[in-house]
Amino acid sequence: MDSKIITLLIIGIVVGSGLGFIGNNLINAPTINTLNERVNGLQTSLNTLNTTFLTLREQYNSLKTRDDKLSSDYNILLTKDNKLSSDYNILLANYGTANLQKTQLETDYNELLTKYQTLLASVPIDTTFTGETTTKTYSWYYKGSSWSLSLNIPDSLYNYYKGLDRAPTRDFSIYVTHPYDDEYLSVIVEKFNYIAITKSLTEAEKVNLVIAFVQSLPYTVDSVTTGFDEYPRYPLETLIDDGGDCEDTAILTAALLHTMNYDVILVSPPGHVAVGVNMPGTYGSYYNWNSKEYFYLETTGEGWTIGQLPNEYKGVSVSVYELKAIPIMTSDWTAKWSGKNIVLTVTVKNVGTAVAIGYKVEAGLDAGNGMWRNVKSSDTFNIAVGNELTITLTLTPTTGYNTRLEICVVNPEGYAIDKSYSTWFDV
Repeated sequence: MDSKIITLLIIGIVVGSGLGFIGNNLINAPTINTLNERVNGLQTSLNTLNTTFLTLREQYNSLKTRDDKLSSDYNILLTKDNKLSSDYNILLANYGTANLQKTQLETDYNELLTKYQTLLASVPIDTTFTGETTTKTYSWYYKGSSWSLSLNIPDSLYNYYKGLDRAPTRDFSIYVTHPYDDEYLSVIVEKFNYIAITKSLTEAEKVNLVIAFVQSLPYTVDSVTTGFDEYPRYPLETLIDDGGDCEDTAILTAALLHTMNYDVILVSPPGHVAVGVNMPGTYGSYYNWNSKEYFYLETTGEGWTIGQLPNEYKGVSVSVYELKAIPIMTSDWTAKWSGKNIVLTVTVKNVGTAVAIGYKVEAGLDAGNGMWRNVKSSDTFNIAVGNELTITLTLTPTTGYNTRLEICVVNPEGYAIDKSYSTWFDV
């Protein structure tokens, strides 16, 4: 080949390569720079992410440590909670047992208190029942046979009951629960038990035996025999006096059945008093009281048996009285001026059959509309059965109005009982 041609070819190749290199640089240089910038940017982001990652990993490790600590604490608390729950359940069970024991202790305490009060009430105050006696013989019929019994009662005991105040209450249970006549009632009860055994009487027939005995006593009117419109008798009074009216025979019947361990109450239709007895079986008319059925017992007239209710008392409401010892408070008082003061002397007496505990006397001047002024109260006091207490209160009245004295005995529940008044006067 011609050397000139070769030379030209070499020059062409060199020139073309140079032009190509220049062209390639002109075209690709911006792209490389952009890529380098992106690489640098990505590297920066990567570094930032690495830094963030390290920070987050530190936070994660810290949180994990805390989580592990919390999990450990939770497990400890859970263990304690389970222990506390177990202890709580044990305490709850112990509380239930303790509560039952507390209830039982309260019941035992109340029973002991009742027995204590009854025993305290049973101690003779200043009377020994000795000396002359009255012998009474009673005859009655029951189930076609004639029966009789004799009873010797000390005159001093009869006079003791005769001398007791008649309590201002319709709750005649206090006449039933008085303890001094128990042994004499037991003599009658022994006769009833003897008849019941020899005649193989049922429980209902025993009750009817008692009713027949009481119904055999004459019916008497208080205004005729005592001079009082209302004069309830103690059981021994009815026995010695040869009878009484409805409350007297009801009191005697309840006392006898109570001595025979029957569950009895006093029931009072309008203008009348009778007895209710709770016993198994169905015997006619009865009253529901404290979720128990008490069958009616008519104690006046003759021929009435358990559960027979006179027509005039059918469908009428009755008052019911449980046989329990209760205090009954009465009061008498005198008043006199001492300078500008009124001095009250109040004598309070317990004519019931239980110790009066936590009573007080209050007195004041009538201010109208049920209001008092210049009120004075005594300290609380206790009075045994048959005892009395004298209390002095001094009132200093404000002047310039017309008023009257009001005096009352206040029971432990705060209710005024045995309230009385003076005449109206000016101060």
